[in-house]
Order: sequence, then structure tokens, then C-alpha cells
Amino acid sequence: MYRLNHLTKAGKVGVLCFLVSLSIGYFTGFLFVNTTTSLSPTGIEENYNGNISDNESEFDFNQELNYKKPFREIITIIHEHIISFSLIFFCTGLLLYFCEFNSRLKWLLLIEPFVSTVITFGGIYLLWLELTWVKYIIMISGFLITLSYTLQISFIVRELFFIQQNKNYT
Repeated sequence: MYRLNHLTKAGKVGVLCFLVSLSIGYFTGFLFVNTTTSLSPTGIEENYNGNISDNESEFDFNQELNYKKPFREIITIIHEHIISFSLIFFCTGLLLYFCEFNSRLKWLLLIEPFVSTVITFGGIYLLWLELTWVKYIIMISGFLITLSYTLQISFIVRELFFIQQNKNYT
């Protein structure tokens, strides 16, 4: 089987440039999530369902006002993110496939991000429908997506630059 460490130097640098630009985009999105939700269950809920209550005495006037997102915006968010995450993980998964390491971990890293993507964004829809306990599932699956992405990139870079090509490899 062909492996990434068999690429020419130009091929390796090209893949690295792709991974760097993809990672800048990915982690900029992560920064956006941190900014809009504070990476907290309450922040996630307020980002999609708002923080305006009928009882004004419960509202902290020092916090930013958030209104419940309209249905059209929710389905747009879900649609765009599921498609883009699927493409991101297809590309990184394809590169990961050509890395040599523990096959069980490889299987997990090839499949898990797709499962967590559907759970995360399906969970956002359920949260929007007022199933508020789902915010904890969203946090866990979102964490797993980011962990999977980081591990995938780490294994790919390791294969490209830190694993010696075996001349007898067939």
C-alpha cells in the first residue's frame, strides 16, 4: 500500500500547506464557538434559544441579548456544518488512511468524526426544539470532533515528516 511518507518533498509540503490552512479555518471556527457560547452548556443553549425570559427580574442587564434563532437560520447552520465537516473529515480521513499506525485507532479516527458531526448538529436541532438536556451531548460530541481532528492532523504530520520511508515496503 502507498503511504504518505512515500511522497516527494514537494508533495509533503503541499499536504502540509493544505493542513495548515484547513487548521487555521477549523480553529477559527472553534474560536467563534468559544466566543458565542463560552464553551459552556448554558452558553450553548443561549446561543440557539436565546436568553430573554418573560420575567425581567431574572435577566442580567450586563449580558448580551440573544434571541431564539429562527428555524431558517437553524437549518442553514446545520446544513452548512454537516456538509463542510463531512468534506473536511473525508479529506483528512483519506490522508489518514495512508498513514501506518494502530488499525483500531485508525478505524475509530476514520469513523468517529462523522458520527459526532451528526450527533452535534442533530443535537443543536433538538436543543432548538427545547430538549435542553441535549446541550451536554452537544458539548461531548463537539469535544470528540475537535479531538479527532487534532489526532488526525497529528498522525498525518507524523507520517509525513517523522516516519522514515521503508525501502522494502511493498
